[in-house]
Amino acid sequence: MQPVIDVTLGAAGPPHEVVLKLQGGDDWELNVWAAFEDLAKLRGVRAAAWDQRRSIAAGVSAGDRVFWCAPGEGADPEIATVLIGHDDEAWDIAFLIPVTLVEKIGTLASARQLD
Repeated sequence: MQPVIDVTLGAAGPPHEVVLKLQGGDDWELNVWAAFEDLAKLRGVRAAAWDQRRSIAAGVSAGDRVFWCAPGEGADPEIATVLIGHDDEAWDIAFLIPVTLVEKIGTLASARQLD
């Protein structure tokens, strides 16, 4: 059973349009500031294979860029990776979250749906 992760999209001040909050219960929280257009690209995360250098750059968190990647070869096909750091090869923080959740973020951003 995968843990429940809450997703909210809220208004953000310039230069960002939206703040995405991912929260895994009381254990962790990730805030990403982004443009709707960038987050909308996450609908195609399954094609964003890290090992083929196709990760999706969408947003900033903790002062660094956020990269979203599909599962690598041989990994669980339903788990995506969120990387925070200078680039998608030299990151400082990584989260594993369900691919369907990343796709949901892309869909919400496409609709510009705020909570």
